[in-house]
Amino acid sequence: MKCQHCNQNEATTHIKKVVNGKKEEMYLCSECAKELGVMDEFKMPTMSEMFSDSFLGNFLGAGVAAMNSLAGVDRCSSCGSSFNDIVNSGRIGCADCYDKFEDKLEPSIRKIHGKTKHIGKFITYSDDEKKAEEKPQVSELDSLKEQLKTAISEQRFEDAAVIRDKINELQEGGNE
Repeated sequence: MKCQHCNQNEATTHIKKVVNGKKEEMYLCSECAKELGVMDEFKMPTMSEMFSDSFLGNFLGAGVAAMNSLAGVDRCSSCGSSFNDIVNSGRIGCADCYDKFEDKLEPSIRKIHGKTKHIGKFITYSDDEKKAEEKPQVSELDSLKEQLKTAISEQRFEDAAVIRDKINELQEGGNE
């Protein structure tokens, strides 16, 4: 049987892939198999390869390049990346690639991150939580009043005047 990629050499490699019950088969010569990266999945990666930029690509699977070469390769309409490009580089082309290749990316993203929804670094607070944040001001006010009583009883009148001014600032800020 001839290689299905170059149609010149004798096929020595047989690839069979079953996805959602749909079976795809390919017959390749050794040169085309090597060129398409099909045999890379059987090669043991070095430590530097495991932790390089292609780390995400290793999670996404090998042999995809060969399957994309036979089938019509889907490309992102925004950046032109194919799923094969993402696998090889380990990097997503653009934000639209997530929508285009969602069915292929989601299992790997879930495996790597545990979730598929990004909630961000910054947390927004509701009105109830904002009110809870304002309560420490009341405790600060109570604390200043206690300090004022202590300063007066110890006859530290200059310190008491400074504390009194702070109390007035807090009370005026709360009434506005």
